[in-house]
Amino acid sequence: MHYVVIGNPIAHSKSPQIHAAFAAQFGLNDFSYERLLAPLDGFVATARALFDGGAGGANVTVPFKEAAFAFADVLSERATAAGAVNTLIRHENGRIEGDNTDGAGLMADLRRYGGLTEKRVLLIGAGGAARGALLPLLAERPAMLVIANRTAERAERLLEEIVAPWLRATGLPVAAQPAYGAARFDFLVGGVPVELKSSVVRPVLLGRESVQFDVIINATSASLGGDRIPMHRDVFASGALAYDMMYGRDETPFLAQAREAGAAQCVDGLGMLVGQAAEAFALWTGHRPDVEPVLAQLRAAL
Repeated sequence: MHYVVIGNPIAHSKSPQIHAAFAAQFGLNDFSYERLLAPLDGFVATARALFDGGAGGANVTVPFKEAAFAFADVLSERATAAGAVNTLIRHENGRIEGDNTDGAGLMADLRRYGGLTEKRVLLIGAGGAARGALLPLLAERPAMLVIANRTAERAERLLEEIVAPWLRATGLPVAAQPAYGAARFDFLVGGVPVELKSSVVRPVLLGRESVQFDVIINATSASLGGDRIPMHRDVFASGALAYDMMYGRDETPFLAQAREAGAAQCVDGLGMLVGQAAEAFALWTGHRPDVEPVLAQLRAAL
């Protein structure tokens, strides 16, 4: 069984280490996994040659997730919602399925800290990372979801394209309220609140005095640039969890901000990295690995 992770650059990827550890848990001696550097304009040719050579699947990282979406013969529901593919699976009939395991990896990690059910959740950002997380996040049935972004229109687009169809499919009697401007919702420029559990449609006012959040997830790349999120410290409810999809050896700027604001738990995205890999490994092999020892190994090596 041969698998790769395709990207450019790719030398930094921890995926070979992660998947080797997963394979060792099940004694899969015929499982191999390596990095594969693709030219920036050569993803399709690289992927086609890989699968023509008999590979069973591939992980896909930047900048090729959208190219992998177009390359796949068939797409999973969560890949369709995300508009991006990070996992390719070759089926026995030769067709290539595209999936997105990022959101599943995030949810698996969040469950280690209490989960999202009946929680008030703030998702910061409306880009690809937020888009990939939305369906798995909704499936956890939080009490409230707010998508907040500097540009409210992007948050509203996610609401229209992903959240609204999910609400219709589940039959929940839910209404989405429009984004408020800075005067009312002044810790970010715009946001889209959705009350997920009420059977009575009612306005949801978002402001420092009206709503606090049990879980705040940073799905922006702000931490990569050393930037903080423009929000007030009192958006964190008592006992709140702050989660940054980014990770590193040191505390990210967002988690430092959350800790200073009194967040009870501050967690980076290393567990999400291992979790999304575990989901991909399960799709390929049918084996669900234990992420804890692998996560501990990676954390020690940072």
